[in-house]
Amino acid sequence: MGNSQSNSTNPRFTLAKRAFTEKKLQDLKSLFDSLAAQSQSSGQYVSPSVFKAYIGVEGPLGDRMFDLVTQKRKDQKLTYEDLVIAKGTYEKGTNDDIEEFIYQLLDVFGDGTVGRSDLEAVLTAVLRNISSHESHQPEPSSDREVLDSFLNAANLTTDDKNSAENCLSFEEFRRWCAHLPSVRKFLGSLLSPRGSGTEVPMLIHPENIDPAVILLRKEYAWHIGGALPKDELHEWRLLYHSTVHGLSFNTFLGNISNDKGPTLLIIKDKEGYIYGGYASQPWERHADFYGDMKSFLFQLYPKASVFRPTGANSNIQWCAINFSSESIPNGIGFGGRVNHFGLFISANFDQGHTFTCTTFGSPSLSKTQKIFPEVIECWGVAIKRAQEDTQDRLKGTVLDRFKEDRHMLNMVGLANSSE
Repeated sequence: MGNSQSNSTNPRFTLAKRAFTEKKLQDLKSLFDSLAAQSQSSGQYVSPSVFKAYIGVEGPLGDRMFDLVTQKRKDQKLTYEDLVIAKGTYEKGTNDDIEEFIYQLLDVFGDGTVGRSDLEAVLTAVLRNISSHESHQPEPSSDREVLDSFLNAANLTTDDKNSAENCLSFEEFRRWCAHLPSVRKFLGSLLSPRGSGTEVPMLIHPENIDPAVILLRKEYAWHIGGALPKDELHEWRLLYHSTVHGLSFNTFLGNISNDKGPTLLIIKDKEGYIYGGYASQPWERHADFYGDMKSFLFQLYPKASVFRPTGANSNIQWCAINFSSESIPNGIGFGGRVNHFGLFISANFDQGHTFTCTTFGSPSLSKTQKIFPEVIECWGVAIKRAQEDTQDRLKGTVLDRFKEDRHMLNMVGLANSSE
């Protein structure tokens, strides 16, 4: 069918085809035919508007994605070859291939550099997309505050091309992706089934807590969730909040004692900075460091970043209770060494500190190294059991197991064409 036939001499197309099974190529052909039919192109190509509806992204980011997928031909026509080549990069390419594609994608204005205005346009589209997927949390958010947190994670420097604004180099882009795994995941999954880069856990809190005082907004939950496996993105439950329970270590421990799963500790200090840590192990009394390499530190405001363990040491979690020795400071913390933690809150919950930390490769998380908590909250992370996932996969027919792809085919009106 015109450009959708597979007997092409394009070497990039020939190479991309080899990455897929025959069944997958047939699925891609069915998807292309569906989108082309919606484009009213006699099956020859997919239009920009239909493609952007498929990936769920409009505006400059959607336009730039279409331009890259169509190999910058500027003819406003996405062919079957284009789709296979692009999916080959996204799904089968090396990490370098994918990151090079994403870096080009960030250059939404096509001037050869990735500046702050490019990043702002991209992040605006990403955050809007995240909000549109969260029907269980419809409340409006302070978009500018969240947007700036993600922007501030980028190290923009002067460009050799005398650009009008500071730019993000490719190496700094890679560091930005490492600190913002949720953004990297979203931009690397635009050609995947819709919603695969937008997972936000359901945030559940007691009715007696005013949502306005909760630090963990859905965009921040999405940001933290980018560093977690899918089975931990189902439901997070607020276990402790200092505005309700008071700044009390004993109350904190009592409230979380029945929750033996991972937790998120989040702090807002008197400087207005918001940060915390993901603890993979329960908070229990120890006289030394414990925990595993699943834990990490994070910043939320005024900069959003995730800092995973570097492997430099195994000083992950700290939870000391009622020790009389000065060499065992009472309180909870992450990383570093005794009295020089990456993050530490004393047992009085009235002060703490945060230092540059080799355990997580993290900087001081606040404006100053000594911190005075204003708000502390702790969330329990529910883990979806493997048995539940197995049951979900076994439900329905083979086609039902690919419900995301079928949902998209339904949107373009041809989901049942193969039945």
